[in-house]
Amino acid sequence: MAKQNAVVTGYGFYAPSRVVTNLDLEKMGVGTSDEWITTRTGIKERRFASDGETTSTMATRAARIALERARLRPQDLDLVVLGTCSPDYLFPATACLVQTALGAERAGAFDVEAACTSFVSALAIANGMILAGSARNALVIGAECLSHLLDLKDRTTCVLFGDGAGAVVLEASNASVGVESAVLHADGSKGDLLWVEGGGSRVPATNETVAQGKHFIRMQGGETFKLAVKSMADAAEEALAEAGVTADDIDIMIPHQANVRIIDAVVKRLKFPEEKVFVNIQRYGNTSAASIPIAIAEAAEQGRLKKGDRVLLVAFGGGFTWGASVMEWWGVPIPDRREKTIVERAARTVEDVLDKVRP
Repeated sequence: MAKQNAVVTGYGFYAPSRVVTNLDLEKMGVGTSDEWITTRTGIKERRFASDGETTSTMATRAARIALERARLRPQDLDLVVLGTCSPDYLFPATACLVQTALGAERAGAFDVEAACTSFVSALAIANGMILAGSARNALVIGAECLSHLLDLKDRTTCVLFGDGAGAVVLEASNASVGVESAVLHADGSKGDLLWVEGGGSRVPATNETVAQGKHFIRMQGGETFKLAVKSMADAAEEALAEAGVTADDIDIMIPHQANVRIIDAVVKRLKFPEEKVFVNIQRYGNTSAASIPIAIAEAAEQGRLKKGDRVLLVAFGGGFTWGASVMEWWGVPIPDRREKTIVERAARTVEDVLDKVRP
């Protein structure tokens, strides 16, 4: 039996229509300016969810696009894995809300929470389950509604984050391409440098915790910056080594879009060509778990990702968590699976007709 690899066969993203520019924040009295934000972060604007939009609704819209590109029906999904740190509820899992919205009744569904590293973690888990034979296909999503966790008086955080969702379909294939490596790390001792303190079992919601702003994102920027650069660079080198390739073999690097200065520092540390790095933080800000899948989808739509390209994904997030993955890009439906699906649909249609005419 040929070795199975996990390949991306579909991709999609969704960004809310509400654009919030640096000038908008300046007018809101955040105590900052367009020049200050742009110089320090590279961000010019971000998207905030409109009324009625949530992490699950945005994830569902991205997922539908990814499934359509993969030519895979929701009913054929085995698994839905959703990375987020801003779920609709503590439970049920946001992945379950997406599963039912899609009509993917056969699929198992669960969330992964590793802050900005959540998508890379979800991808690693789905890849492992496919390689183990526990699933044939998986919908892997990164989605966030971080605007609901922002203190608009705290310029160290409110200028950074935005909302959105991205998704990929990962499928088992006999192709020689696929996910070649996935490395994940964590250091919980530094979790309070970037966190939302309130809302869990340790600091449950009360009038006092709300008044004290404990349900907002808080960050110690300087220390976070230093840890992010070292950790992302180290993870990238480890993922390259595990895949048996070097930076010279990489066609495009898609880093977590946290801060353009972090990205520049990681690229410099890796001695990686700037022209091979995909950056879209100027339009979306830091969308945490959604940033890499949004960037994947945009890069593919812009022709920056072509079949056979070798891709390096690298992320860092609160927890602290960090990780990286190397894959060869497929990006198109699997022909043999599509043909099988057509035959199965035809067989079901015939069976439905027979059921109607049988006495």
